[in-house]
Amino acid sequence: MEARPHARGSYRTVGRDASSGGGARGATLLGVDGPFRIAAEVRDALAAGGPVVALESSVVAHGLPPPHNLEAARRCAAAVRRAGAVPAAVAVLGGEIVVGASEAELARLAGPGARPAKAAARDLAALAAEGRDAGTTVSATVAVAARAGIRVLATGGIGGVHRLVPGEAPSPAADVSADLAEIARTPVCVVSAGPKAILDVAATAEALETLGILAVGFRTSELPAFYCDASGVALEHRVDDAAAAARILRLHWGPLHRTEGVLALVPPPVPIAREVVEAALAAALADAAASGVRGKAVTPFLLEAVARATGGDARAANVALLERNAAVGGEIAAALAAPS
Repeated sequence: MEARPHARGSYRTVGRDASSGGGARGATLLGVDGPFRIAAEVRDALAAGGPVVALESSVVAHGLPPPHNLEAARRCAAAVRRAGAVPAAVAVLGGEIVVGASEAELARLAGPGARPAKAAARDLAALAAEGRDAGTTVSATVAVAARAGIRVLATGGIGGVHRLVPGEAPSPAADVSADLAEIARTPVCVVSAGPKAILDVAATAEALETLGILAVGFRTSELPAFYCDASGVALEHRVDDAAAAARILRLHWGPLHRTEGVLALVPPPVPIAREVVEAALAAALADAAASGVRGKAVTPFLLEAVARATGGDARAANVALLERNAAVGGEIAAALAAPS
């Protein structure tokens, strides 16, 4: 397998696709061109069939305040490397979709005066055409990872089915994150601490089943809920090491020819009690209703409320789970790249 220059700022990776036998080891997609720029280290690892872990950049651009955002990014990259894999932070910079953004490039998303967009998968073409900067959400990072041939992505929490603000009339179509639809149609393993705690976790679990997304607990038999290691939702499948996770991925995408993504669900290493989070959310939802907070504004409103209610514990828990998920992602990627 070799990587050949194709166009300015892009590479066409030529080699064996995951569907051509041998499972996902060395899997890359053909014809990576257009607005992509793949860092040399990432390109070389993919060309050699080595382990690579994609990392989303929305946490840097929007999820954590400075300096915690860049510190979290550094810790995640280091955790991936300790596990024997190459980190590939994904971001949109000046209209280029970068796979393997440097620390300096990530700092550009978080610097003084920075106003990066928040990119879901659907936004990538428009942002590239407009020459914009953006942090990539899970859905965008999943889409880009698959296009580059990366099979494992590590993040904090995934989106899901949103809770209703009290007094808000249910919509004919539930407010569901684009993350779920993208994972459902894209063969990438997303390592996360489950749905964000501000979501309707039980409804999100039902949506995963409806969409055919395989959810596997990593050393847990209960769906974690971001800050919380317990949600009350049982998981049907569990693995206790990365090798077992890799076996499932090889079967899922290999002989079974499934095209959906897989969720590897890791409980947070520094959990916050579920009752503490739920009490904070109940109060915040009431405040949101009284203040007229609606739509996209609800999520940051609830996150800030939980951070205040926990005296900063939520932020520390967030950084810890990001680092833990990156480590598990690196372990799974390394196991997936190893000879089966």
